Formats: sequence, C-alpha cells, structure tokens
Amino acid sequence: MNFNNNLPIYQQIVDIMKQKIISGELKAGDKIKPVREIAEEMNVNPNTVQKALSHLEIEKLLYSERTSGRYVTKDEKIISKFRENMIFNIIRNFLNTLEQMGIDKKKSLNLMEEYLKGDLKDE
Repeated sequence: MNFNNNLPIYQQIVDIMKQKIISGELKAGDKIKPVREIAEEMNVNPNTVQKALSHLEIEKLLYSERTSGRYVTKDEKIISKFRENMIFNIIRNFLNTLEQMGIDKKKSLNLMEEYLKGDLKDE
C-alpha cells in the first residue's frame, strides 16, 4: 500500500477505515480483521494498526469484545454523523480551492447547478 509521507501512517489507516465504514464496505456490527492480518495486508507494523484501531474506538466507530475482537459500531447515528462530517469537509475544501481560484461561493453554486443539469461540458 502506498502511504502519503506528509501524514502519519496510523492516521491514514484511520481515514481508510472510516471510509470503509462510511461507504458501507464495513457495515454496522461487522467484525474487523485481526490487527496482524490488517498489518500484513497494508505492509505496516502491527503497532501502527493497533494505534489506528484504538483511535477509532475512542471515536466510537469501533468497539471491542474481549475474547472475540473488534466490531464496527451498531449505532447508525454515529456512522451517519461521521458521514456528514466527511461530506462537509469535502465541500469546504472544494469551495476553498475554488475561492483560491477567484471564484466566489455564489458562482460556485451556479457552476455546480449547471454541471448537475448537464449544461457544462468537458472541453
């Protein structure tokens, strides 16, 4: 797996796991693979994976059962909240990028509406 050198690997694993949960690839109540298996798949140290999964437990996206492993939360509200936060972050970053290009929010909205109607064509 290729990781970004500008961000700690454990944080990138947290982001990957969040994406899998938010997208439904990992569903509420699903059992997570063991730390060593994830580490092998991602070619990272098991301690790095452990740190990432612990972080996800703190955020309540995962929970542990002593003898049977870790699971995705069964609380759909928590998953929904993280999905909304991720969407808002994407929108904020997108609008900030357009603003840096000199395009204000109103013009951005107009362009989005045109795009969604199919009025904007790739050139």
